[in-house]
Parts: sequence; C-alpha cells; structure tokens
Amino acid sequence: MRAIVLIAPRERGAEPSAGAAEAGPKPEALLRACGYAVLRAATAQQAETVLPEADAAVLHMPLPEVGGWRGALAGGRPVPLLWWCSAEAMGRSAAACEDDVRLDGLLTPGMSAGEVHWALQLAGKACMERRQWEEERKRLMGRLEERKWIDMAKGILAETRGLSEAEAYELLRSQAMEERRRMVDVATSIVKVYQLLQDNTKKGARRP
Repeated sequence: MRAIVLIAPRERGAEPSAGAAEAGPKPEALLRACGYAVLRAATAQQAETVLPEADAAVLHMPLPEVGGWRGALAGGRPVPLLWWCSAEAMGRSAAACEDDVRLDGLLTPGMSAGEVHWALQLAGKACMERRQWEEERKRLMGRLEERKWIDMAKGILAETRGLSEAEAYELLRSQAMEERRRMVDVATSIVKVYQLLQDNTKKGARRP
C-alpha cells in the first residue's frame, strides 16, 4: 500500500473540546511520516474521485458517522476502511461502542511505522474476506429468492392441474428447457399471471 485516502468531513484539532484533546500526531502527519501518500477528502464526491488512486481509506470521524460514510462509499472501488482511533474520536464515540460498525481495522496516534504498515496489511486481508462473505451472502439470498418463486409456482401447478409436487417440478423444468429460459423466470411468470387472474376474479365477484 502506498496511497491512503484520509476522509475527514470537517477540520479537527485546532481547538479541541475540553477533555477531548487529540494526543500524538494527526493521521495525515503519521501516514506521511510512514512513507504513504495521503489524498484528502471531505465529501463523498471528493472521496469517489480519489478512491481509484488509493489502496485504503482512513475515516477521521466519530464512530456514529462511519456507517453513513460506508454507505456513501459502497458504490466506488472497494478498499479497506480503517478508523482513526484518537482520544477525541473515542470521546465522541462512547454512545456507539455497541453499534454494528463494519470496519477492516483501526489506526491510533501512538503507532510506530511498523505497526501502521501491519495494520494496513491486515486491514487489506480483512477487506478481501469481508467482500467474499458479502458476495457469498448475495448469492445465497438470490438462491433463496429463486427457490421461493419456484415453490410458489409448483404449488400453483399442483393446485390448478392436480399434479404432485414432483410432477409440478418436472413440468416447470420441461417448460424452461423448451422455452430456453431459466426455471426461476418461468416460475415467476406463472406466479404473476396466476396472481393477476386471481385479482381479476375478485374484482369481478365484487361487481353488482
């Protein structure tokens, strides 16, 4: 990793609040001292512009703000996300310590160059594992959704044609092969047509 995006929505540290003074170097100074190029961003638009050039992003903000930034960055190039865990940030984040904040790592003002390097390397690995898990979750959710439509279509065919569940499944499969469509697409069409017919039947029954 050679370039880091530092996301700081507002300037910090000039006049910190009482009891929340930031000890040690600020994130930009620490990262530059460790040999990294630092790209600054204060808005989501700026972050999207510089993310393609970066290997990681450091979020310099209280934890309650991190979730919103994760959503804002979700559509861009995926990079490890680390939190700058300073005394000031911790003081502003006490109420969010139990929140489900998904991060790949953190940096602190007292870290040495070696510790910063390893924190970034481990964050990169965590980011890759998180992305793989998210992709697998999407695949599983997609399969569950497909299974739902197929099961609904089987039930409709079994009810309207007097078929067993196995026979309804075979009919679906045969129709999909014949039409050169995915089984879930055939099932979805059957369910939607059936629901439309049911709605029309109910409307007709309500007419005087």
